[in-house]
Amino acid sequence: MTGVAGERFPDAEGTGHWADSGTESDLRALFGQSTAVFASLAGPAHMLESANTAFFEAIGGEGRHRLGVPLGHLMPELGRQGFLGLLDRVYRTGVPYSGRDARVMLGTGADAREAFFDFTYEPRRDTGGNVMGVRVIGVETTQVKQAQRLLAEQRALLEQIARQAPLPEVLEGMARAIEELAPEQVLVSVLLADEDGRHLRHGAAPSLPDFYNEAIDGIATGEGVGSCGTAAHRREMVVVTDIGTDPFWDDFRHLADKAGLGACWSTPILARDGGLLGTFATYHRTPRAPQASDLALARVFAGTAALAIERHRAERGRLAAETRARAARDDLAFLLDASTALASDLDYGQTLQRVVDACAPALAPLCAIDVMESGRVRRIAVAAPTDRRRDLLSSHIPVYDAADDAVARVLASGTTEVARRTPTGPGPWQELGVTGYLCAPLLERGKAFGTLTLLSTGGHAFDGHRVALAEELARRAAAAARNARQYTQRVALARDLQAGLLLPDLPEVPGVDMAAHYHPAGEGLDIGGDFYDVFPLEDGRWAFMLGDVCGRGAVAATTTALVRHTARAIAPLLPGPDAVVNAVNKALLDRPPSHGTGFVTLVHGHLTPTPDGLEIELVRAGHTLPLVLGAERSVRAVEAAGLLLGVARDPRVSTHRLRLAPHESLLLYTDGITEARGGDGEEFGEERLADVLARVGPRPAARDVVAAVTGAVRSFTAGHDGDDDQAALVLTATGATAGAP
Repeated sequence: MTGVAGERFPDAEGTGHWADSGTESDLRALFGQSTAVFASLAGPAHMLESANTAFFEAIGGEGRHRLGVPLGHLMPELGRQGFLGLLDRVYRTGVPYSGRDARVMLGTGADAREAFFDFTYEPRRDTGGNVMGVRVIGVETTQVKQAQRLLAEQRALLEQIARQAPLPEVLEGMARAIEELAPEQVLVSVLLADEDGRHLRHGAAPSLPDFYNEAIDGIATGEGVGSCGTAAHRREMVVVTDIGTDPFWDDFRHLADKAGLGACWSTPILARDGGLLGTFATYHRTPRAPQASDLALARVFAGTAALAIERHRAERGRLAAETRARAARDDLAFLLDASTALASDLDYGQTLQRVVDACAPALAPLCAIDVMESGRVRRIAVAAPTDRRRDLLSSHIPVYDAADDAVARVLASGTTEVARRTPTGPGPWQELGVTGYLCAPLLERGKAFGTLTLLSTGGHAFDGHRVALAEELARRAAAAARNARQYTQRVALARDLQAGLLLPDLPEVPGVDMAAHYHPAGEGLDIGGDFYDVFPLEDGRWAFMLGDVCGRGAVAATTTALVRHTARAIAPLLPGPDAVVNAVNKALLDRPPSHGTGFVTLVHGHLTPTPDGLEIELVRAGHTLPLVLGAERSVRAVEAAGLLLGVARDPRVSTHRLRLAPHESLLLYTDGITEARGGDGEEFGEERLADVLARVGPRPAARDVVAAVTGAVRSFTAGHDGDDDQAALVLTATGATAGAP
């Protein structure tokens, strides 16, 4: 016998039996209405003498409700399973037998069912103690066994959900478990609701045919749409006991017939907030109504399915949120990198080129920027994966007033244009393989001054995400382009104004070799305060000056112009450089406050070329000491007293006279050179300047002196510009015959 556990065989003299003296009627009365199984068998054939209702309900079948029939004839399946042999054994030996959780297949064929029992076979004895039959007492434990199996399956499913097993795996495992647990053949289907709850999608149905699953995948939720669509719509269980006659199945009856389905009970799967997650359905091959246990089973597993689906949705939501967060971080990194690149150079053309370099290939394979200049469109920057494509894209210039050109339309409208086709109008679209485009405006005060055009190729397409990134980049690019253009214009303006205040070229003076150096501080946005000038006087004499105006910008430019033009105007009329400097000082003191109040340091002098050198007289007004580089590479400072100009009425200047022999030089310089600082903060200083001059080669030209000084300063500062302008003027005597200018 199979499925028997916990055997118990007391000895013959033990108390494991009942006497049969008149107690049979009492036992029938005791077990008559009990759910415990009771039967009394007589003789070696085990003739069924009496049994309670529970016994007949357990063995099933109308034809089996009979007495006076051998048990083997009534239930032949017991012989194959060993139970009749046990009865024979108890009858022969008189020893009782007990079994626990014994598995019994009751019935035959399609009507057979699996059942589990705890039972005892007791010998029946007459008054003389002889065995006259066997008494059967048992309790069916099938429901307990099924509950245990149900709990085990539930536990396994919950473990799968806890470890985040894939939803299809969980649902299919649940469907197969129910199909195995059900006492009759059932086919389980789980459908999943869309986010909006309007349609149901295939989730799991391992035993239904594929054609059926494919046909109902995506059915709508609504009244009368089969069992599942109606249950989803009503949010309550829908039982169809006969698919062949129920109107809910009018549109699906041919599918059910083809799949061999007779009944369908569908339970909605609901979230904790009442939202629809799907449906749980059990199909039967023949028309059938559910029992209370069937409904309970459906509710239990609908709840399990709800837990799995909600966990799946939560995990999917978490992953989607992480994806969005990662995409947002990537977008932010892209825009930050692009913004950093845009801010790294204030050159207008380079700025726009960096824009297209940031776009391709991050946003599109091909990119171009067009701007309006003087009423015409100019393609100012392109990016492409190959030189050939770059050349093709560069050669195409949109027509500003062409109605069929996307760039022209965006320039006119100031709004982005996106299309999944080649741009309208002529262009190298076929050669480039263009399949779509995005054209965004570059705006300044609401008006487009240019466009950013992205071109897609192959399977690349512009979704809303890329469009938003492109428009944001276009906005930043427009701002960077405006800044770069304004910067370029300011630099050009400052350069033009500075050029107007400085000599474009030093004049040629007989007997004099001259060289000058000027380097503004910073990026050249402001006009510097340093200046120099050389201009002719009468009788072959020349005037020279080098000065430093306090401050920078427009006010410094005004002061520089005042000093230079005053000196040029009055120097030919006054006898010496001291008179010129006093006149300049008066002009500074008399200027209106709006033209500045800053002081000026200045070296001004007159020189006369002679056959044997240069005769020089100069005045120093608070400026750095001029240096003379002798023919033997000796260096000496020119001491000349004098106060700053523009501060006191009497600057107390005095004239100093000196003579330069051939190949000797006079160096005038501003404090931007001596106050230049190295990496440790130390100043270049006057001593280091004198050492540089002393190391200049023999008979240096004026440009050699300038090169030595500027090279030494640049090396000392490691190429970094200081906070002050730098200017220098070198006058070297050549010994040539003096002549008229």
